[in-house]
Amino acid sequence: MKAVRGFSQLSRRFYAAARAGRSLVEPLPGLKLAPGVAPSFQEVHVTRLPSGLVIASLENYSPVSKIGVFVKAGCRYETPDNQGVTHVLRLAANLTTKGASAFRLCRGIEAIGGKLSASLSRENMVYTVDCLRDDVDTVMEYLINVTTAPEFRPWEVSDLTPLVNVDKTRAGQNAQIAVVESLHEAAYKNALCNSLYCPDYMVGNILSEHLHQFVQNNFTSARMALVGLGVDHTVLKQVGEQFLNIRSGAGTSGAQARYRGGELRLPSTSSLVHSAVVSEAAASGTAEAVAFSVLQHLLGAGPRVKRGCSATSKLVQGVAKATADPFDVSAFNVSYSDSGLFGIYSISQAGSTGTAIKAAIAEVNAVADGGVTAADLTRAKASLKSHLLMSVETSEGLLEALGTQALASGSYSPPEEFAKNIDNVSLTDVANAAKKFVSGKKTMASTGNLVKTPFVDEI
Repeated sequence: MKAVRGFSQLSRRFYAAARAGRSLVEPLPGLKLAPGVAPSFQEVHVTRLPSGLVIASLENYSPVSKIGVFVKAGCRYETPDNQGVTHVLRLAANLTTKGASAFRLCRGIEAIGGKLSASLSRENMVYTVDCLRDDVDTVMEYLINVTTAPEFRPWEVSDLTPLVNVDKTRAGQNAQIAVVESLHEAAYKNALCNSLYCPDYMVGNILSEHLHQFVQNNFTSARMALVGLGVDHTVLKQVGEQFLNIRSGAGTSGAQARYRGGELRLPSTSSLVHSAVVSEAAASGTAEAVAFSVLQHLLGAGPRVKRGCSATSKLVQGVAKATADPFDVSAFNVSYSDSGLFGIYSISQAGSTGTAIKAAIAEVNAVADGGVTAADLTRAKASLKSHLLMSVETSEGLLEALGTQALASGSYSPPEEFAKNIDNVSLTDVANAAKKFVSGKKTMASTGNLVKTPFVDEI
């Protein structure tokens, strides 16, 4: 594996920040672009290289650039022998590489006011750098080193154990994270049941060899996407061709997720009970998944006002009629490449948990029975569209959307295309989605004082 020690061989086409008063939605006066390239006014460009690597970029002429490497290497690709390896891999993003020491990575990025971060989902591992656009060549060198030339020195990996424990402790203290993790563990037999956090029995047992083997099997060109905001596509493509053609092939194929249903209960002394009840839903990218998203916003996808209570949502209104105790309830919806989960998530007082859950499920039953008006559907569609559009207003959200789509399909569909798909959802589609939840095998996860919380077979 070849380490990156400099980008001097690349043409410098990174430009200074716009002066005060200049528009950032069009090229700066006198801006020199790559030969033969016309200015693009906020158009996304996507290129798939022969190696399988996908390059996606949006030149928005921002003074700050954001670049990410997306890899199909989420925790679903772990095996029984290396459970927790992705958690340690995420924490190892700033360790020594073949081209730069841990000190050089930290000092070099801080010196230019940049930021290097790594995040993990069940599907993908994402490495991201932020910097002023004049410093893109510098941070790109560090990004390529981290993703293609890690060393995983045994003593540095061993030093990560306290950080793993801190992460696990924080996650365990967050009731919502605990419920969502337990929900996946109970819902699936394999793949998606893997936790984002290292299991207790593997803490301190993830070695350098585990990390090297996982990277070798999963960090291949065909499983990666290089995505940038505020960078020239030609330059980003040149970087991908020269430095990210690391290994050919599709790497280790992940197992197909198998839904099973079940229940996990995490008793505690908390007076608040967090509980989720779900059924298998639809895989992302399908028309059925869009229908489930509309159903989520029809029932209530959470408060739109900080510290609000979603008083207009069907779930909140239905539960309010059943109990006078304080509560919070919303629809839960998540989609993956081959499966999904849909249901309700409630937070309630220990004494009224059963009442709140049954009242919320009754609202879903009402939708399945056709108790939805055209006005309800229109309102839900508008809510989903606004959520979608606002999610790509920030650079973080836009980069995630670009990278996720580029990695999954090798292309990018703008929000306008998704809005058309939302408009095509009918009342029948929503009712069918609700019926799938009602008739499907249930999965339940709860934490708190569970004395009066019903079991999944009692709902």
